[in-house]
Amino acid sequence: MNTAKLVGVILIAAGVIGLVYGSFSYTKDTQALKLGPVEVTVKEKETINVPVWAGVGAIVVGGVLLLMGGRKG
Repeated sequence: MNTAKLVGVILIAAGVIGLVYGSFSYTKDTQALKLGPVEVTVKEKETINVPVWAGVGAIVVGGVLLLMGGRKG
């Protein structure tokens, strides 16, 4: 399997996952206060929404790469 086909499969999988879940979240640590040896950190939960057009676009581009990846011009 060449690189273009592999990228195509990864894009299709990412597009399907993006359409199924719609968003993903992660937690990041933010330093709120540092006063000498005392340090206060805050954990913030961030959510990122994946637009439908991005999921569909990834599936379409992945399909094109999968179909055209093996052809030599």
